[in-house]
Amino acid sequence: MIVRNDNHNTFEHVAQTLARVLPSVSLDQGHRMADAIHNSGQAIVWSGPREPAEHYWALLDEAGLTMAPLERS
Repeated sequence: MIVRNDNHNTFEHVAQTLARVLPSVSLDQGHRMADAIHNSGQAIVWSGPREPAEHYWALLDEAGLTMAPLERS
């Protein structure tokens, strides 16, 4: 799953949302991911089986993060 940088989410919101939604992601890891998203324009935040990917994608999207479309495998 790829999260894209945008101009409407705060760094803290992105970090907290990633830590809350994604399994095994701490707030510190969420901050590192948010930094990567900000500096690179986007970052892969999770990869794995399709079914949980769709679930996490929907939760991140509902929280207002700017998501790239899920890739078809």
